[in-house]
Amino acid sequence: MKRILLLGTGGTIACKRTSQGLMPLLSSEEILSFVPDSRTFCSIDSIQVLNIDSTNIQPSHWLTIEKAIEEHYKDYDGFVITHGTDTMAYTAAALSYLIRNSAKPIVITGAQKPIDMENTDARTNLADSLRFASHPNAHGVNIVFDGKVIAGTRGKKERTKSYNAFSSINFPYIATIQEEHILFYLDDKELLKEPVQFFCHLNPNVGLLKLIPSMDASLLDYMAEHYDAVIIESFGVGGLPSYDGGDYHRAVGRWTSLGKTVIMTTQVTNEGSNMSVYEVGKNIKQEFGLLEAYDMTLEAAVTKTMWILGQTKDPKEIRRLFYQTVNRDILWKSV
Repeated sequence: MKRILLLGTGGTIACKRTSQGLMPLLSSEEILSFVPDSRTFCSIDSIQVLNIDSTNIQPSHWLTIEKAIEEHYKDYDGFVITHGTDTMAYTAAALSYLIRNSAKPIVITGAQKPIDMENTDARTNLADSLRFASHPNAHGVNIVFDGKVIAGTRGKKERTKSYNAFSSINFPYIATIQEEHILFYLDDKELLKEPVQFFCHLNPNVGLLKLIPSMDASLLDYMAEHYDAVIIESFGVGGLPSYDGGDYHRAVGRWTSLGKTVIMTTQVTNEGSNMSVYEVGKNIKQEFGLLEAYDMTLEAAVTKTMWILGQTKDPKEIRRLFYQTVNRDILWKSV
C-alpha cells in the first residue's frame, strides 16, 4: 500500500462559513475525514503547511511547500497538496520548477465549494488525487481536478464557479479519472532518468504588463525601476505598438541596456505567440533579442522567470534555461 502525505494549505476546500464570508478553517486531518474510503488503497498522513486563502499566496509560500516536500520526500511514495483554486495554476507551475525530475507524484487539488457542504466537488477531487498519487505510473507535478490530470505547467483556471474550472492549455491531459479507473494518455515515467532536484531560491521581482490600446510606454520605464524582469502580454501572436503618446522601442531598449529581462507573450489563451509573423513583432524582437513565451501559459512564464532569476543573472544562461523544457512547459520555440 502506497504511503501518501497530504499537505494542507487552505483554500475553498478547507473553508467554513463565517459572518465575514468563507474562510479556510479546516485542518488537513479534518479534510481527510471526508474521504474515509481512500484509506482502503493508500496509507495517508497529513501536515498543515499553511491555512490561507490562495489569493494571499506569494513566492515565499511556494518555497515553504517545496521545503515540506523535500523534508519528507524519502518517507512517502506520493504527495497531495490541497490548495485554493484562484492561484493553483501558479503554485503548480512554481513547484514544477522547484522540484524537478520527481519520480514520485506531487498532486495539487482543491475545490469550487467547501468539503463540508453537501453539494461539493471537493470530496471527489480529493479522492481522485489520492488515487492518482497512489498509481505506480504517476510522477512529477500535476493538477487533479474534475476528473482530469493536468501537467503542472499547463493548467489554467478558466471558470470561476463551475466544477470543470481548469483546462490544460496547448497540451493534452495527462490522464482522466473515472471512479476507480485512471486512463493515462501520456505514460512516460520510464523516460525519467535524472534524479530528483530541489531548489530553494526564487526572485519575485518579476512584473507583468498587459497591453491595452493606447497604453503609454512610460509604464515600462516605471517598472524598470522596480523589477528585474517584465513579461509583456501583447495582442494576438505578439508585437509592440507604435503610438504617438509612447515609444515602446525606446522603453524596451532601456530595459535591455540595464541588463534586465524582457519576455513577450500573448493575451490569447490558446495556440501561443509567434512574433516573427508581423513587422510589429519581428523587428523589435531581433533588435533587442527579446525572449518569447510561445506556447507557455502565463503562469508558467511568470514562475519560470522567478525560478531562473533565482539561479542566475547571466543573460545567456537566462535564455538557455527559459527555453529548456521543464515538465512539458514549452514545446514550440524558435530561439
